Amino acid sequence: MSNESLANLLKEERRFAPSSELAAQANVTAEAYERAEADRLGFWAEQARRLTWSTEPTETLDWSNPPFAKWFADGRLNVAYNCVDRHVENGLGDRVALHFEGEPGDSRSLTYAELQREVCKAANALTELGVRAGDRVAVYMPMIPETVVAMLACARIGAPHSVVFGGFSADALATRIQDADARVVITADGGYRRGEPGALKPAVDEALTRPGTENVRHVLVVRRTGQETGWTEGRDIWWHELVERQSDRHTPEAFEAEHPLFILYTSGTTGKPKGILHTSGGYLTQVAYTHHAVFDLKPESDVYWCTADVGWVTGHSYIVYGPLANGATQVLYEGTPNTPHQGRWWEIVQKYGVTILYTAPTAIRACMKWGDDIPAKYDLSSLRILGSVGEPINPEAWVWYRKHIGGDRVPVVDTWWQTETGAMMISPLPGVTETKPGSAQVPLPGIRATVVDDDANEVPHGSGGYLVLTEPWPSMLRTIWGDDQRYRDTYWSRFEGKYFAGDGAKKDEDGDIWLLGRVDDVMLVSGHNISTTEVESALVSHPKVAEAAVVGATDAQTTQAICAFVILRGTATEGEDLTEELRAHVARTLGPIAKPRRILAVAELPKTRSGKIMRRLLRDVAENRTLGDVTTLTDSSVMDLIQSRLPAASSED
Repeated sequence: MSNESLANLLKEERRFAPSSELAAQANVTAEAYERAEADRLGFWAEQARRLTWSTEPTETLDWSNPPFAKWFADGRLNVAYNCVDRHVENGLGDRVALHFEGEPGDSRSLTYAELQREVCKAANALTELGVRAGDRVAVYMPMIPETVVAMLACARIGAPHSVVFGGFSADALATRIQDADARVVITADGGYRRGEPGALKPAVDEALTRPGTENVRHVLVVRRTGQETGWTEGRDIWWHELVERQSDRHTPEAFEAEHPLFILYTSGTTGKPKGILHTSGGYLTQVAYTHHAVFDLKPESDVYWCTADVGWVTGHSYIVYGPLANGATQVLYEGTPNTPHQGRWWEIVQKYGVTILYTAPTAIRACMKWGDDIPAKYDLSSLRILGSVGEPINPEAWVWYRKHIGGDRVPVVDTWWQTETGAMMISPLPGVTETKPGSAQVPLPGIRATVVDDDANEVPHGSGGYLVLTEPWPSMLRTIWGDDQRYRDTYWSRFEGKYFAGDGAKKDEDGDIWLLGRVDDVMLVSGHNISTTEVESALVSHPKVAEAAVVGATDAQTTQAICAFVILRGTATEGEDLTEELRAHVARTLGPIAKPRRILAVAELPKTRSGKIMRRLLRDVAENRTLGDVTTLTDSSVMDLIQSRLPAASSED
């Protein structure tokens, strides 16, 4: 990106210092950065002592065969014991681990003692089904307590789980079962979403007709909705019939720190999903530490809520493993933020006295669109930390989040990390950092990250390039399941000795990092690299725009033309005057080169069920191509509506 363009993009001057009260009581102070800088491996060895080990590790990092890391390799531990049993043994059995809120309004709470009993019974059930350490178990579930229990039961017996998001198709599920060679599938009859029961079991039945799934011996089914469910005798087993009759005692076995904990599939450029492999000791160390540090967790008083689905890495790291390792009390919500009404989230915050909220920019922008008056109806005074995750957050959404959800008093921590990194890597610390709206800011203590140019040289302050990690970290992926060469080629080949997973970034004049999104979301317009994220942020900073998605469409004259799809706020109406107003606004904000060629107002944007905008599909529309796969969308009919409006959308320079 040109320096002139970057200068325009680094105008965000709002700053928010930590309150003196928060700074005085913060879990982590500025001294942590100094300690980690002086002895990085010593710092991580110290964090590993947060865990309970059956054999304490004596070595921290083995980097003798890069890029294959081993952390705490001679240590042994059980992940589920660390997340459940040790809290009970420490006298915290009566502390609530999970407040479950079902979408229809049903609710139940599990204490750590109750969670321990359920995990033990599920571990015994899996053992009865013949699951042994090292066997893979596929989990295809809604957001219910049994999903957390199933994951912890797998961890307890050393069976790596492969959680597949419950919105994925039968084909997507089959692909993941095949690649992991799973032996058991845990699912449910269905779950509730948008006010209706949605079936899950039929997708499992269909997936298991595909070649390569023959090794699945059993399907364990939780009854959630009570809907009619197809059944294969001898293979299918009801959870309540098998699990409930088991003993609630189970002795956990200690495994090596590098024992596989889970495989989580993420999309690949070749079309074949990548099975990201995470192991036990290093992963649990970093998710526990970052959850403690970034959210300033006080487990004896906080009520924590991460709104993600456990089918994504955020749910693995910051619903299951990090919070439970820290003995947190948390909310688990099954449904969507606008069912049965647009204030449902804030109703839940008020009901449970949530103190820490961690959600995605997409959800924040949706709440902005619905109106400031909705959260204002609820008592949100319990909140003390707000977090953002999933994609770069534009400054206006950041400020709205702080003002309307945090009452203009609560710090916002914008976190950057990936499925591959396993845990947070770049984030403000709420008691230390003077925060900047829209910026993840600085690497956390013990993390080494920077921005480099095409030749792998670190860029000066005020310049942009590629975000890289320059030293191994405890929760890093160990490989791509079954394909070490693809692991090398995908993450370590672009810049020698550095990890690069495809994100662009810039450094401001203070050296703080601003994420620009995926490099493949950077447009080339008349020789200038322009980030889709920054054009989207410019559009959303206009008072009539609630949300925006920007793509680059092939253009013979300029290489790519900027096409914007916007959701308007409240009573704003589309028209030629508004289109020109928005184009002029972007030109003033970023410079004339970033002015969209085309702006189309839409009712909704195509999003996956994790909340990410599918820009690939918008690019297909903008270039009049046949749409690609829409099976992962929350609502595929959105694309029909967008296509039907496209001819009227053109506005030329």
